[in-house]
Parts: sequence; structure tokens; C-alpha cells
Amino acid sequence: MERQHVDVLVIGAGISGISAASHVLKENPGATLVVLERRARVGGTWDLFRYPGIRSDSDMSTFGFGFRPWRGARILADGAEIRQYVEDTASDGGLLDRIRFGRRAVGADFSHATGRWTVEVVDEGTGERETYSAGYLVGATGYYDYDHPYRPDFPGEADYQGALVHPQHWPEDLDHTGKRVVVIGSGATAITLLPAMADRAEHVTMLQRSPTYVLALPEVDPLTFVLQKLRAPARLTHKVVRARNIAMQRGSYAFCRAYPRLARKVLLGLVRARAGKGVDMRHFSPRYKPWDQRLCVVPGGDLFKVLKSGRASVATDHIDTFTAGGIRLKSGRELRADIVVTATGLTVRLMGGMELTVDGHPVDVTDRVLYKAVLLEGVPNLSLVIGYTNASWTLKADLAAGYTARLLAHMRNHGHDIATPVASDADRSEFSVMGEALTSGYIARADKVMPRQGTRDPWRLWNNYYRDRAMLQDAPIDDSALRFTKAGAHEPTPAA
Repeated sequence: MERQHVDVLVIGAGISGISAASHVLKENPGATLVVLERRARVGGTWDLFRYPGIRSDSDMSTFGFGFRPWRGARILADGAEIRQYVEDTASDGGLLDRIRFGRRAVGADFSHATGRWTVEVVDEGTGERETYSAGYLVGATGYYDYDHPYRPDFPGEADYQGALVHPQHWPEDLDHTGKRVVVIGSGATAITLLPAMADRAEHVTMLQRSPTYVLALPEVDPLTFVLQKLRAPARLTHKVVRARNIAMQRGSYAFCRAYPRLARKVLLGLVRARAGKGVDMRHFSPRYKPWDQRLCVVPGGDLFKVLKSGRASVATDHIDTFTAGGIRLKSGRELRADIVVTATGLTVRLMGGMELTVDGHPVDVTDRVLYKAVLLEGVPNLSLVIGYTNASWTLKADLAAGYTARLLAHMRNHGHDIATPVASDADRSEFSVMGEALTSGYIARADKVMPRQGTRDPWRLWNNYYRDRAMLQDAPIDDSALRFTKAGAHEPTPAA
């Protein structure tokens, strides 16, 4: 097929991709832009996951886009609402006509001679190959592997005669009515599934090796409710609630890291108050410090309600083996199960698995650092839109998208073709950008996939909204670590 050229090519039409496209076009209204999306509709992760009860694990005032207020009063929203919100944002912004659905980008090569990316794409409906070229490439695929979730092999699982499913590939025809269900896991997905399935199942057990910190939040945000009752303008409500929640997110995270013992007492005290006197705190008392792993939130305390009702329970133990009718634990107890849900986590993959080269030389992402947590060291004209792990994803995605838009405008206004961040060996550490702050399983597995953590600014990833906002939104684009050139102006250097 004939090569299609655009100024900006965005990979992914989820929250990150729609944010990137929106910011770029607002700041660069004359730019030609195309979004490549592997799925059949907008939404990304929120189109992929279809398991019962799927919802955000961050408040919607900060998980929604900064440029498009979330108008609901509920603190957490379900997956279908979020997907529709992303699609409505794309539609209202005139982006739907720019999205090419069913396209998987498999490789991209940057040429210093032309100052362009050449991107090889597969039409997954027909299998045909397409080629796009672009002056600038934006990777907005998140970091989940959509094809292969993390799912360990369990002893004896071949003997199990019930249904065995992973939340990432939830069967549309799976009926859990009247069934005994075991959910393996203790993260946000497992904690969501437990109350969501308990209403129709005979019983649901969450089987965890170790507990997670859980925090109950109101279903409806009181401040949003009051401001809406007073008929305050939607944008004012959004601005006030968002600012408060950003401050609360940052403050609670900093408090937990600075005073872990006190934070632990507070969090466990809140669990006791919600769950009641009969709760076995062994199931809610993690061995790690608060925010060593992501905090799980439950709206209206729904998890504790179903536990108190007796329709659900928690087992903290290790799996000995699967049996024909369920799971036998190391303690000798057997959990009968018609359905076992393996909420065991995600596999991390950057850029959707796309191979990157510069002048034909392969790029080893895991040996590079990120400039201002957005640009990949030594790789020209490429932004990676990656959100926060310790706060709402979209807060960081919006900042990265806004910075990319500013950078493109700067390049256009100053006649630059190529922007390349350049680091030294002393600028990189042994940790990945995700591996130093949190210890969740998927974070640890990401060490082999993600770029390195920097040792100092502008290469160090801080995961601090206020610091990042000053760096990405307010600081000037010109920087000694960011080099601007014209196409063909210098000899290319190997990327590996």
C-alpha cells in the first residue's frame, strides 16, 4: 500500500492516546495527525477488560481528563462509563475520523536523513501490511500486554474440572449464578470481583497469599454533591474537586512513605471500623509498608458488606494443588469451586511490542533513561505517554501529552526537524522507572521491559504531580540535555 505521511502519528486510542491527540491538535491546530488503534473502538484498557464490576481504582475527578470535566458525583466509575467518556472526548474533539481501527504497529524506524519515522502496520482484519511515515511518533499504548496476562502454572490444574478464567480474557457467556467461585489474588481486580460476583454466586472466596491495604471511600463525593446541589458551574466544580483530590493523593502518599508505622495503624483501624468486630485482621494486615504496593480502594465499603453478609469470604493461604473439584491449600483446607478466576496480574510490554530502530539500528529500551519521564534517551522525535503508578494514571498522561504538544510547537516555531534527548552513563541507575518505588508483582516483572530510572534531573522519575507539572508544563522547552537539529545535518549514530 502507498505510504501515508502525517506530522504526528499516535499509537493507541485509550486514555493516553486520546489525551495526546487532543493536546497536540489544540497546540498545533494545523498539524496532520493519525491515531492507530489495534482494537475495534476507542477505550484501550477500558475496552479490553469486561469482567464483572470493573471500575476505576482512582477518583474520577483526577482519572478524567484535565481538559474535559468528569460530571458524575460518584468517586469511582465503572468500566463502561469510562470507555464511553473516552469515546465522547474523541468524538467531541473531532478525533474519530483520524483513528484507524484494527491496526497494529509492529515496527518503526527513524531516519536522520529525512527526519521521519517509517512505521510498519498490520491490518488485523485482512492481514495486509501498511506503511505510515511521520515527523513525530507518540507511544500511548500504556504498558499492559493485551494478548498475554500474567498467569502462573498451578500444580494439578490439569485435573480441575471446573471453569478456569483470567479477568483479562473474560468469557462473555460465563454464568456464575448459583456457583461456588474462588478468585485467586489480592489486588484491585480481585477486590472488585468479590462483591460484584457475590450477588448471584452461591459463595465467592478470595484466595490470597498475602493481604493488601484496603481503604473504603464513599460512593458519592460529598463536595461534588454539595457543589452540584448549589448549581455551581461544572468547570468550577471540576477544578475545585480535582485540586483537592490531587492534594489528598499526594499528601496521603507522602504521609505513608514518611510515617509508615502510623499510616499502617490508621489504615488498619479504618478496616476494623468498616468490617466490624468479627473480622479476622490477618486477612487485611499486609507484611509490607503502606504504598510499597498500590493501595486498593472500595466504594461504599462494598467488600466489607459482602464479607459480613456471609456471601463471600477471604482465605489467606498458599495453594498446594488444584483438585478435580477445587483447590487444596497448604493448610490442608479444600476450597470447592465451580469457577476459579486467576486475578494474578498483568504482563508488562512497552509500545505494544513494537520494535524500534534508529537508522536501522535496534533500540534497547531497557538500557535507556527517560528525559522528563516522556522522551526516550537517544531516540529522536518520540514521546512515551505513561501515567502514574502512585496516583491517577491520567494526571501524568495529561502532563506528558501537554509537554509533547509544547515541544512540537517549539520545533515548528524554531524550524527544528529533530529533537533528541542526550544522557551520559552517569545519568542512569540499575532500577527501572517502575521498580524502585513499588513492589507489586507486575512492577517487579517490568524491570526487564521498562527504561532505567535516572540518577538526577531531568532523567529521574519522581512520580510527584506538583514537581512534574512545574517541569513539563511550566519550564521552558530549551534545555542543554535536549538537542535540536535539521534533517540530514549530521551523521547518524547507532542506537544500540
